[in-house]
Amino acid sequence: MSFRKEIRLFDAVMLVAGTMIGSGIFIVSSDIAQKTQSVFGLLIVWLITGLITMAGALSYGELAAMMPQAGGQYVFLRKTYNSLIAFLYGWTVLAVIQTGTIAAVAVAFANFTGNLFPFISKNNKIIEIGNFSIATNQILAIIVIWLLTFINTKGVKYGTLIQNLFGSTKIIALALLLLIIFVFGRNVVAISENFGKYWALPENVSLAEYLPLFAVAMIGSLFSSDAWNNISFAGDEIVNAEKTIPRSLAIGTGLVTLIYLLTNVAYLIALPFPQIQSNELVATAAASQVLGQIGLLLVSVLIMISTFGSDNGCILSGARVYYAMAKDGVFFSALGKLNKNDVPQNALVVQAIWASVLCLSGAYSDLLGYVMFAVMLFYFLTILAVFILRKKMPDLPRPYKAVAYPFLPALYLVLITIISIIWLIYEPYTRYGFLIVLSGLPVYVWLKKKRQD
Repeated sequence: MSFRKEIRLFDAVMLVAGTMIGSGIFIVSSDIAQKTQSVFGLLIVWLITGLITMAGALSYGELAAMMPQAGGQYVFLRKTYNSLIAFLYGWTVLAVIQTGTIAAVAVAFANFTGNLFPFISKNNKIIEIGNFSIATNQILAIIVIWLLTFINTKGVKYGTLIQNLFGSTKIIALALLLLIIFVFGRNVVAISENFGKYWALPENVSLAEYLPLFAVAMIGSLFSSDAWNNISFAGDEIVNAEKTIPRSLAIGTGLVTLIYLLTNVAYLIALPFPQIQSNELVATAAASQVLGQIGLLLVSVLIMISTFGSDNGCILSGARVYYAMAKDGVFFSALGKLNKNDVPQNALVVQAIWASVLCLSGAYSDLLGYVMFAVMLFYFLTILAVFILRKKMPDLPRPYKAVAYPFLPALYLVLITIISIIWLIYEPYTRYGFLIVLSGLPVYVWLKKKRQD
């Protein structure tokens, strides 16, 4: 059995953009506004995040075009460094990066479903045993995970069908919402204040003191802009992958960056800056400003569509990493098998089980916060691989070459290095990302020993 090449350019773009746009853009701007304390800071955080994301994607495309195989980033790390580093990446993807995202996005879907059906709520607990409880929102989240997992076991064409449907729907719906806010939701007072007294950086904070605020605020925006790399995980299933992957990365990340910037501008023309800072559900507040109660319901439906599509993309792509690890002999062999529909069903099931456990534990949000440093670490190693492989394998065909090499990849490495160092200093909890990565070491040693016996 082998993978079927059924993912075309439009499918790939929807995997990039549709997986990136989850619930973050509808929520995290409030936290960013609190941290940066200015309209300028809010917009600059999203602009720099977009530039970093695009710089990474335009550089990453070189590796994806060279090695369009199932597993994507795992494969790049293995061929550039060694099996241990690659395994630790794959382990972190399974332990938190992919499964934690799947859990968090599924719970977000359930929480916003609760705006339509109040029975679905974190406060509606159906099981309580001591400090452990299970609420109806967790049950719905798990149902969504298993429904999407089941659909993806039926073949990649069904997974991409879901992605295309929900990806395109959410982009169109979000564009319509932005149009409504720009045309009918302009708040004269908010515009005057936001681009007047709230525009400038705080007077009592120097630029040196402000830089850490920017970097810390970017934890949320970078997480909201992540998952663009997932398209490479399905390299063996992409038609003309050498061209399709780089093109989808450029189009998808560019589209999402534009949408994110316009969305934040929409917030600023609809709501006074203090209201953005104080309202976690900032998208709901902006829509309600224009459409009242209908706005609340429309945004809830939009977020449900967005999170459903994003979860599908994460579920589809993540399983390919564990499949590639198993095929390399560094993970459980059962995960390296395809079912009759030529998809890694066992890997999909294991992923769903662990994501469901994270849903029940409620620990996914903390874990995702811890792991953002690890995410940046592996991105650093991956983009550094562009330079290493230019020296190590200069004759290897490169159907696509990193844009503005070596300057753009180098800029990416410098920026995420600065940001990561600031995170380690000012947000100590990010250091736990190291522990999550290192927790894979005993597993690697045990599996290696078991393979040798």
